[in-house]
Amino acid sequence: MTLDWINFTPWSSLAGGLLIGLAASVLLVANGRIAGISGLLGSLLQRGADGRIEKALFLLGLLLAPLLWGVFGALPRIEFQTGTAGLIVAGLLVGIGTRYGSGCTSGHGVCGISRLSPRSMVATLCFMASGFATVFVIRHLLGA
Repeated sequence: MTLDWINFTPWSSLAGGLLIGLAASVLLVANGRIAGISGLLGSLLQRGADGRIEKALFLLGLLLAPLLWGVFGALPRIEFQTGTAGLIVAGLLVGIGTRYGSGCTSGHGVCGISRLSPRSMVATLCFMASGFATVFVIRHLLGA
C-alpha cells in the first residue's frame, strides 16, 4: 500500500476530527445527549419525541456543512462506481446493521468509546471488522 501524497490532507482531517469531537462533547455537556445520528434521526421520526427542534437543527447542520464548506473552498469530486442499485443495497445494509447494533458509528465509535462503554467498544470492533472483510471480499475475491 502506498500513500497518495497529493490527496493526503492531515490538517483538514485533524480539524474535522476535532470539530466532530467538540460537537459531540458540547451536545453531551450542554444537553446530556449522545450524538448518535441514527438515534437522532430515529427519534426525530417518532411522534411526540422530546427535543425534535434541536435534533432537526443538528441534522440540518450536518446537511448544510458541506454547502458552507463549498463557499470557502472547492468540494472534492466524489465518484461512486457501484451505481444506484449498489448505493441502495449499501444503505439498506447500513440501516439494518445500525438497528441490530443499537446504534451507528457516531454513537458507538465517537461517543461510546470516549465514555469507555464496553458495548460501544464491541460494536465498533464488529463494524470495523465487517468493513475490513467487505473490502477484502470485494477487492480480492470478486475482483472489483
